[in-house]
Amino acid sequence: MGKMSLKVGIVGLRGIGNQHASCHMADELAELVAVCDVVKERADEAAEKHGVQSYGSVQEMLAAHPDLDIVDVCTGGDENGGWHYQPTMEALTAGKHVLVEKPISNDITEAREMVALAQKQDRYLGCNLNHFFTEPADEAAQLIADGKVGEQIYCLHRMGFVGGEGSYGGPMGNANAKDFPYFHVKAFLAHPFSIMRHFCGDITHIQAFLSRPGFRQAASDPMLSVNSIHCRFASGAVGYLFSQRGDATMGYGGWWSVEVGGARGTFIIENCVEKLIFQPAPGMGGAADPAKLNLGEAPKAVETNSGETDFNVTFGHRIHAFLEDVTNDVPKHKLRASGRDALASLEYTFATIESYENDGALVHPNALPSLERAPGVE
Repeated sequence: MGKMSLKVGIVGLRGIGNQHASCHMADELAELVAVCDVVKERADEAAEKHGVQSYGSVQEMLAAHPDLDIVDVCTGGDENGGWHYQPTMEALTAGKHVLVEKPISNDITEAREMVALAQKQDRYLGCNLNHFFTEPADEAAQLIADGKVGEQIYCLHRMGFVGGEGSYGGPMGNANAKDFPYFHVKAFLAHPFSIMRHFCGDITHIQAFLSRPGFRQAASDPMLSVNSIHCRFASGAVGYLFSQRGDATMGYGGWWSVEVGGARGTFIIENCVEKLIFQPAPGMGGAADPAKLNLGEAPKAVETNSGETDFNVTFGHRIHAFLEDVTNDVPKHKLRASGRDALASLEYTFATIESYENDGALVHPNALPSLERAPGVE
């Protein structure tokens, strides 16, 4: 007999919350039983659509459903993470596993407390860092595992919405972004930093330059939407992250590209879900003889198109992975896209802000909490 499906309650029923609800409804590992939102009408609408119960607070939902296994936190708030802390802490205190949207918080102290409480309560805390739950990312990870990349030398990552001066619509007017210069930095960098760390490990050094183009300045838009970040990994590899929020239209790689180059080969992922390119280094694995290559030539690349162009499939993939890890009772330190992983991306984000505020000074991100393993567990 298979395991029972996990009972899920969702907090926050705007766009992302409703997307999560649809994913849980479609997943055989989940049973969506409740939704809640401080704006009760939003919860009522989602409840009617999915045939579940609705509530106006987390405490009401927990009291009515003591058998909930998972609380999925999809609230927004200042800088899109300002309301993640309270429902997460309430759910963890009640002994529930939690999946929280990114960024884990907009406040680094809160994020550290969330991760610490999950560890204290021995509960799973995951974050919706969904950009590496894709076929190209899985294939890239396999290239690394198979030794085809070898010693990592560099990582280049670019991520940003298509745009420019002609498409700029003025300062974002919603309360989550209005008058928050670091809105883009906090709301957006969780993803690229998590990708870079997923493939290349912990970041130990950060130097950042943040800016905003002239058309934003002319509109008195405070958002620091252009982010140029140089970093070094614990392995010794170097990295560069460029992110922007519709200020320009990037060429190669579309809206999203990551390139990891090593002593044996280099891979590139384009547009997150779409394409993987692997470029073997000369002389490796049957690649071209270095002596026979002209200046600027490289061995023939292998390109794999996934056939997928819909970025939204990543939500279902990521949510299923969390449900799978909880169902299988994996060791806490092996949880995919964990709260600790999300904390890492936020530590790098706050190091970025510190560097910018100190004229591009070199910053060492705050050390992460130790990875606790149960005795005898690898």
